[in-house]
Amino acid sequence: MASLKVGSLGEYIREQRRNAQYSLRQLAEVAGVSNPYLSQIERGLRKPSAEILQQIAKALRISAETLYVQAGMLEERQGEGLELRAAILADPLISERQKQALLAVYDAFLKENQESVGEPGGAGEGQADRRTVEG
Repeated sequence: MASLKVGSLGEYIREQRRNAQYSLRQLAEVAGVSNPYLSQIERGLRKPSAEILQQIAKALRISAETLYVQAGMLEERQGEGLELRAAILADPLISERQKQALLAVYDAFLKENQESVGEPGGAGEGQADRRTVEG
């Protein structure tokens, strides 16, 4: 997982806020965060959680995934599990540690499946064999 790029994230949020023609105070109110906290995020002084990023993204009417990529929480990929990763990061019912553990397991499965593609018994082939034996 990439490290959090707090400074560039804050700059990106500020740029998006200005494009949306929101003042700092207006965005803070719409996003449901305090004005000082949003200011600290924009200046790169605070590390926002996935939930806070989701609230900011919703207020700015941009995808939360975009902010997760800017924050270094998600690697920029071409759709490979991006929605699942975003859902895990946005889930308020699990801790940050649990989110990172889930993402690590998911990445391990993807890597395992990628390595076994084309090999006998590789990804997806085991299920077809089982149906033949049981059927």
